[in-house]
Amino acid sequence: MEDNVPLLVIVDAANVVGSVPDGWWRDRRGAAERLRDRLAADGVPGRAGPVEVVLVVEGAARGVESVPGVRVESAPGSGDDHMVELVARAAGDRAVLVVTADRELRRRVMELGAEVAGPRTVRPG
Repeated sequence: MEDNVPLLVIVDAANVVGSVPDGWWRDRRGAAERLRDRLAADGVPGRAGPVEVVLVVEGAARGVESVPGVRVESAPGSGDDHMVELVARAAGDRAVLVVTADRELRRRVMELGAEVAGPRTVRPG
């Protein structure tokens, strides 16, 4: 892995948004946009150095636009499968952190060498 390559942070939008019962289910797209905007403004707390943030959306949140600092990818099918694919593409070339509480997704990406963190990493409360 190269030292000057930014940490790749892949955020499971559905899982992180769903971690706080704030009415997100009434507007899934809006909730994903608010998460995207928080990530663009705050980055990933506790992570020194450059990071590349990828927010993976699925279902009703598909089509959320990228903004400076956060690339949004709409999963064509399963969001989990798309995140695993992103980790597999980066494996060996750079450090990867996947933000999710989904146990099966955590297992799958850790097998590929990714680090994992829970939703509170990027969404306290």
